[in-house]
Amino acid sequence: MSDSQIVLSGMRSTGKLHLGHLFGTLHNWVELQEKHRCFFFAADWHALTSDYADPSRVTENTIEALADWIAAGIDPEKSVVFVQSMVPEHAELHLILSMITPLGWLERVPTYKDQLREVENRDLNTYGFLGYPVLQTADIILYRANLVPVGEDQASHLELSREITRRFNGLYGDVFPEPRALFTRTPKVPGLDGRKMSKSYDNAINLSDAPAVVRQKCMTMFTDPTRVRKSDPGHPESCNLFEFHKLLSPPDLQERVARDCRAATIGCVEDKKLLAEEIIALLEPIQSRRHELLRERGTLLQLLRDGSARARERAQETMAAVRGALG
Repeated sequence: MSDSQIVLSGMRSTGKLHLGHLFGTLHNWVELQEKHRCFFFAADWHALTSDYADPSRVTENTIEALADWIAAGIDPEKSVVFVQSMVPEHAELHLILSMITPLGWLERVPTYKDQLREVENRDLNTYGFLGYPVLQTADIILYRANLVPVGEDQASHLELSREITRRFNGLYGDVFPEPRALFTRTPKVPGLDGRKMSKSYDNAINLSDAPAVVRQKCMTMFTDPTRVRKSDPGHPESCNLFEFHKLLSPPDLQERVARDCRAATIGCVEDKKLLAEEIIALLEPIQSRRHELLRERGTLLQLLRDGSARARERAQETMAAVRGALG
């Protein structure tokens, strides 16, 4: 493990984690913690950028998300696992960075305008939502992180973080390394309706879903739109169902399903039942560990307190350097 390569990543505390988080983020984190010094955090303050009107679930979402992380393989002994709001230096550095960040930089972030158009049931015309990338920058550079795992859709936010970092260093001296993107293979996890799996689309299979719920959700999945009857030959390459098989089914099952689908010897209902059992088998050990962690809530909370204390030690070192640079 290399101490010189620090990895920083987080998730917003906005709801239950789902298969998209497992395949898109958690599996990657588990690999990274074997190679680098990793800081993984629950971004509960970030959750307020969209859920400010009703923050009643943020704390519970944070605890449940951390249970999911550990159940999926994140090791608090190998990685620093913490809660954003338990390290108040995030807010202090965010305030300082907000003083030097030009308004135009924030207004040109593509995801800002996209979210304003797409999210209709919440008023996102707030300073907090506009300044989201500034808080994100503080999150990253507070730990003097070298690498940030990102998908292509997040590249613009990280590039803005690099610009803010350069501006700070240009004004006050080289306090921070410029964070670099760690582009990792992030498989596209489709939702039940064929769009990207997302809490906001209500099309997700959650890591905590009971077997009966998984089976019920699988029966609602979109399938090959050209296959009207069971006797019609299928096209696995354009079927939402087969995208799931490629993610989590063993190769022999994938081959059999593709062959039988094309030959019309398996129907979509039967295929959905097969897939449901594969998902249930995948989730069973994660859910078992999750239940153990949530039963021992005091132990879980102590893990978060300990991780946040470790994170704060590095954050305080950074802020001492920041205050010194500002005089």
